[in-house]
Amino acid sequence: MTAEQIASLQPALCTLIQRFRPHFNRPATFEHFQCYLLGLMADLKRKSIEPIALAAGTAVRSLQEFLAFFVWDHQRVNDQLQRMVANEHGGSEGGGIGVLDASGHAKSGDKTPGVQRQYCGETGKIDNCVMGQHLLYTDNDPKNPFCCVLASDLFLPKCWDEDRERCQAAHIPDDVKHRTKWRIGLDQIKQAIGNGVRFAWLTFDEDYGKAPAFWFGLDELGQRGIGEVPCNFRCWTKPPKYRSLRKEYAASEVQHLYHHSPAFTGQAWRKMKIKDSTRGPVVWEVKHAQVHLVETSHKDSRGSHATDRTYWLIVARNVRTREMKYFVSNAPASVSLEQLLAVAFARWHIEQWFQRAKQECGFGAFEVRTYKSLMRHWLCSRLVMYFLAAQTQRLRGGKPADHIGADRGGGQHVGREDMAQLLAVMVAIDSPLRVSSSAKRSLLRQPTPWPGRNG
Repeated sequence: MTAEQIASLQPALCTLIQRFRPHFNRPATFEHFQCYLLGLMADLKRKSIEPIALAAGTAVRSLQEFLAFFVWDHQRVNDQLQRMVANEHGGSEGGGIGVLDASGHAKSGDKTPGVQRQYCGETGKIDNCVMGQHLLYTDNDPKNPFCCVLASDLFLPKCWDEDRERCQAAHIPDDVKHRTKWRIGLDQIKQAIGNGVRFAWLTFDEDYGKAPAFWFGLDELGQRGIGEVPCNFRCWTKPPKYRSLRKEYAASEVQHLYHHSPAFTGQAWRKMKIKDSTRGPVVWEVKHAQVHLVETSHKDSRGSHATDRTYWLIVARNVRTREMKYFVSNAPASVSLEQLLAVAFARWHIEQWFQRAKQECGFGAFEVRTYKSLMRHWLCSRLVMYFLAAQTQRLRGGKPADHIGADRGGGQHVGREDMAQLLAVMVAIDSPLRVSSSAKRSLLRQPTPWPGRNG
């Protein structure tokens, strides 16, 4: 990466930050916003409020109050972020891929909003943690993907919802209730669509796919999706002849259906390469058929109802590990199996995003005790990650050559190590968060002035 390319990021960051200026009534509040974003990009060991404030020469209490109490419209900031993604990174007319997923953040205390013992992916076990529900957008470009988390919401456990005094102590609004992850996900999708984001597909794990009502919610939105379901997910290859409580008319678990239904036993396994890895090609064997889901809206004691429409059920088996996966999709029957599997295995984008956001932008480093602080911290981290993703895509050759600072040669890969160097230099420019002047001189030529301290 050349010094010119590094220097080109400074005005781009200034431009991005200024786009959110109308959502701040007071210049001082906007200054804290700039400070916090820069702190999340600085080369700090831990990117929570106190280290950022101390490095920037700002009172720790002031930065705490900026997140918890200062007046600024973080919901409008989030809406604008979604509109920016829709307008500037929407790609083709059909849209990109949306990925729903939850992320656990291990915490030792009991004051952080929503904290309780639950499964934490960060530690890989049942742990004391806070769970966030997130929606990511990706253009799924095979060589130069753009990814941005459009929405982050707190998963509020039942024990918190039933203890409103505890919620009040954490400043959790009365309208924030316990909701399943799939219901939160549906609301996030609706909000993003309302701000102009278009998803060609949605993909998700079995926390969402296991609920038939989630599929019916996607159907109401006219949104195609494919996601995992658990092995005990129930459906029919043919609607039952009678609505009855008798076992022979009940929906079958997918793990038994593919073993015994002629719709699957009459098929041979079809091998499909999903991707290339360091260990060689990743190959899965698949079978697929159209099935009817259990209609959950009917309250009929005579037995289960089958949906009128059909859905895809895909059974996949890893050739090397023998791992089994079951996918359901509401895509039309005419959609190719290759396309369905390409989307189904695109969830790696959000897993990689979580990893990078926690390493580079302090996404999981929050040390807060109020709901608003948590929402605003996640939002600021997502804004920083949006900026890094957009500029990484540009420097790799994703923008035309006449774009400011764009690569005029071949596309270049900007890895995590390169980005860490780059961020340290950027933050040094006319900011209290400084690195050595010798490093600045060696990497930058005539840097553009940073925005004034008055915002």
